[in-house]
Amino acid sequence: MKRKIIILLSLQLSFYTLFGQNITGKWYEIANPNASLEITIDRNNDAYSGTFTWEWKSWISTVNAPLDQVLIKNDSLLLELTHADVTFNFKLRKDDKTDSYKGFFYFNARQLGPVVLGRIPIERDMSISAITEKKYTRQDTLRGKVTPERAWWDLTHYTLDFELNIENKYIKGSNTIKYTVLEPKNVMQIDLQTPMKITKVIQAGTLLTFTQEGNAYLIHLKENQIIGSSKEIEVYYEGSPREDPNPPFGGGFTYKQDANGKPFIYNASQGHGASLWWPSKDHMYDEPDNGMTISVTVPDGLMAVANGKLTATEKKNNGTTTYQWTVVNPINNYGVSLNVADYVHFSDPYNGKKGTLQCDYYVLPEHLEKAKIQFKQAHLMLEAFEHWFGPYPFYEDSYKLVDGIGMEHQSSVGYSGGYVNGMEGSDYSGSGWGMKFDYLIIHESGHEWFANNITYKDMADMWVHEGFTTYAEALYVEYYFGKKAGEDYIKGLSQGIANDKPIIGVYDVNDQDYTQDAYMKSAAFLHTLRQVINDDKKWRSILTGLNTVFYHKTVTSADIENYMAQQSGLNLNLFFDQYLKTTQIPTLEYYFKDNKFVYRWINAVRGFDMPLKVKLDNQEQWIKPTTNWTHEYTKDTKKELIIDSNFYVASFKNMK
Repeated sequence: MKRKIIILLSLQLSFYTLFGQNITGKWYEIANPNASLEITIDRNNDAYSGTFTWEWKSWISTVNAPLDQVLIKNDSLLLELTHADVTFNFKLRKDDKTDSYKGFFYFNARQLGPVVLGRIPIERDMSISAITEKKYTRQDTLRGKVTPERAWWDLTHYTLDFELNIENKYIKGSNTIKYTVLEPKNVMQIDLQTPMKITKVIQAGTLLTFTQEGNAYLIHLKENQIIGSSKEIEVYYEGSPREDPNPPFGGGFTYKQDANGKPFIYNASQGHGASLWWPSKDHMYDEPDNGMTISVTVPDGLMAVANGKLTATEKKNNGTTTYQWTVVNPINNYGVSLNVADYVHFSDPYNGKKGTLQCDYYVLPEHLEKAKIQFKQAHLMLEAFEHWFGPYPFYEDSYKLVDGIGMEHQSSVGYSGGYVNGMEGSDYSGSGWGMKFDYLIIHESGHEWFANNITYKDMADMWVHEGFTTYAEALYVEYYFGKKAGEDYIKGLSQGIANDKPIIGVYDVNDQDYTQDAYMKSAAFLHTLRQVINDDKKWRSILTGLNTVFYHKTVTSADIENYMAQQSGLNLNLFFDQYLKTTQIPTLEYYFKDNKFVYRWINAVRGFDMPLKVKLDNQEQWIKPTTNWTHEYTKDTKKELIIDSNFYVASFKNMK
C-alpha cells in the first residue's frame, strides 16, 4: 500500500519504574543520531509522561511531541504518539533467548525497521494503559460511508483537466464526471477537502446550487435523473492543496528540487483521499468503469506524468505545456497520481502473458544511469507475479516506474528507493533475502494485482491490499531463490507482528488507524493457510483465480474469504475469524502422560480446529486439534514435539 521507509536512527529509551529500572538501546545501524525517546512511568498513580525528539533531513522542523498512549503489559511495551498528523509507534517484546527486547518502529502503523533495546527486564504483570477507543466524527462518516447521496449513481468516467501553478502551489481546473443513474434522486455528494474549494457546478449548461458540510459538497441537480440514463456534471475547483508533512504518510503534495535546481513535485493520497487535491466521488467502493482522462498543464521545461498512457502533448503560447494521459481501465481514487519534474524517459517493453507490455521509466536526470540498472528488476517482478497471480492487470494502460514517492499508483508506480536493493539498503525481514531485490519495485508493483486490480471497498479491509502484497514479496523470493528462501523470508517478517488490535478495522468511517499487522500478520496467516491447504498447485490456482474472478472489481474481506474457502474445499470461517478478528495467537497446549500425547487449541475462538503439521516420534505427521482435549498414543520416549515453523501459532507444554 504505502511506502515503508527504513529510517536508521540512534534511539535511546529510558524506562523508570518505582524501583528505578531503566532500558536503554539503539538501532542496529546509525545514520542520524538526533533521535531520543524518554519515558517515565509512575506505577503508584498509573501515570506516564514522555517525549519523542527527532530531527531528520526531510523535516523542516524538529519533532518534539508528548506521548499519546502507553501500554505496558506482559513483558511488552507499546508506545504511540502523534505529531503533524503522523503517528509514531514503538512496539517491543521480550526475547528470552537473548535477554533483550526486540521490536519495531513504525510510521502510521507502517513498519520501518528493527530495534533491539537493553537487557534490564520490564517487570511482568505491569498493567498501565491509557489507550482509548478512537472517536469518529461526522466527517469520518461522510468520507467513509456509502451515503444515500453516493449510492444512487454509478461512476463511469472522469475527465480531470487542471493547471498547476508551481510558484504559488496552486491548482485550478475542472472535473467532468460521467455517471449512470441507479435511482431517481437529485442530490449528489462530491468530495473536496479544504483548503481546496469547488467554485461552480454545471449540468447541461445549467448552473447548479450546492451546499457544503465540511469536505462534502451536496450538489442539487435540476434535470430529471431517469434510471439507466447516462449523465455528466462539470465541477470547477481551485486552491492550494495540502502539503504532505511527511511524504507519503501525511497525504498531499511535496515540492522539492532536483540536482539542477528545477522543480520536482509529487503527491500521495492513500487513506486521506483523492479529494485532497481534486473533486471526486471519494470512496473506494465505486471506480470509473471506463477509466479517466487526466490533462495537466505545467511550465515549459517540465513534464507532468500521471496514470495510463501519454496520448497528447500541447505546447502553448503562454510558456506552458499540457500533457494528456488516458486510463482505459477502472482506477481507484488514491491510485490517481501526479508527478512533475524535468524527467528523463526510457522504455523497455516486456513480453508477457498478454503480449507486449509497454514499460516506461521517468527519472530525474541525476538518477538515469542508476535507474537503467536498477529498473531491470521490473521485468523480474512481472515474470514472477504473472506466474503467481496471472497477467499484469493493466496491459492497456502500460506499466511505469516514476521518480517521486514510493506508492502503488495504478500503472504509474512511484519509486524512491535510492536505487539500491532492500528497503533503501536494509532488509527489514532480517532473513538476508530482503537484500536480493529492491523492495519498493517489488512491493509497490505487487499492488497492481492487490490494491489496483482487486480493491477493497472499505479501508477496514486494508489486509486485502497489504497482506497479499507483503506475502507476494515472499513469493518473489521463492520464485527466484527457492521455496525455503521464501519461507525464511516470511518467518523473518513475522517477527514484526504486534497483535495489538484485530486486522479488520472499523467499517464506514474511513478508518486510517489500521494496524501494522495488516502487513506482516496477514502475510503470516496466508502462509499458514497455504500449509493447511497442503497443495501448492491448488494454492497457486487460488491466487490466480482471485485475480480472474475479481478482475477490476472492488471487494470486501468476506468476498476474499469465501472464495478461498470455496476453492480450497475447506471450512475456513473459524480460521479467518481467528486471524482477522482477534489478536490471539492460536496456541497448542499439550502434555505427555504415560504413553499418551494429549493436546488442544487454547487462546483461540470457540471451536477452532485448524490441522497442524508436527514432528512426533521422530516422524512428520498431521494432528487435528480442536478446543477440546484430544489424545493419541505415542511411543516417543523423549516426549518432544516440534511444530512446523511455517504455521503462525504458539505452543504451551503443560507440565502436569
